[in-house]
Amino acid sequence: MLAITAQMSADASIGPAIGWYEGGGEHEQAGEDEVRLADAFLLGRRTYAALAPIWTATPGAFADRVNAMPKHVASRTPADSLTWNAEPIKGNLPDAVRALKATGNLLTYGCGEFAFELLKHGLVDEVRFWVHPVVWSEAARPFHGLGHVRMRLKSSTTFPNGVVRNTYEPLSVD
Repeated sequence: MLAITAQMSADASIGPAIGWYEGGGEHEQAGEDEVRLADAFLLGRRTYAALAPIWTATPGAFADRVNAMPKHVASRTPADSLTWNAEPIKGNLPDAVRALKATGNLLTYGCGEFAFELLKHGLVDEVRFWVHPVVWSEAARPFHGLGHVRMRLKSSTTFPNGVVRNTYEPLSVD
């Protein structure tokens, strides 16, 4: 199982100015459960570089779990400086990801170039969009400018704080 998960505002802002995100709501436990069900993270190089300094500086039992999980990192450039319990994905990306999927559940964050590549190769089982009740008006959007992703809604969960998690099955990419 490979799932893409992404937090976003109601207008689908996913950019780096994530000031709209408010943690501590009921959705946060569900997000932690999502991580607990994963055996490893599958990350693009930019997402890895953004998350590593945040999680390694975060204290607590959940952060300890995140930091201890294996991380497989895809990069088009040499990834010699990986830390944070990470290793580079080597060889052909689709073949490497299929082999990793055979070992357990994988979770990837974000919906940029790397996630789009995974979708193009038919490697993704679920796309989970966590929609927060705020409009932020950033330019960055899921898979923006990369192509079209057609999906079927599998489930939708509304949390008391207004966050909605939509889980989709990818159908096609063009």
